[in-house]
Amino acid sequence: MKVASSLKSLKKRDLNSKLVKRRGKVYIINKKNPKFKARQG
Repeated sequence: MKVASSLKSLKKRDLNSKLVKRRGKVYIINKKNPKFKARQG
């Protein structure tokens, strides 16, 4: 999982990427291609 200060560019890497908020942190998850996971912070 990548940790980035801005997730906008990481979200564009794949069309299946979804932005979710869990426990106060912002994540990008991707069910079809799990290697594109990322977290903001």
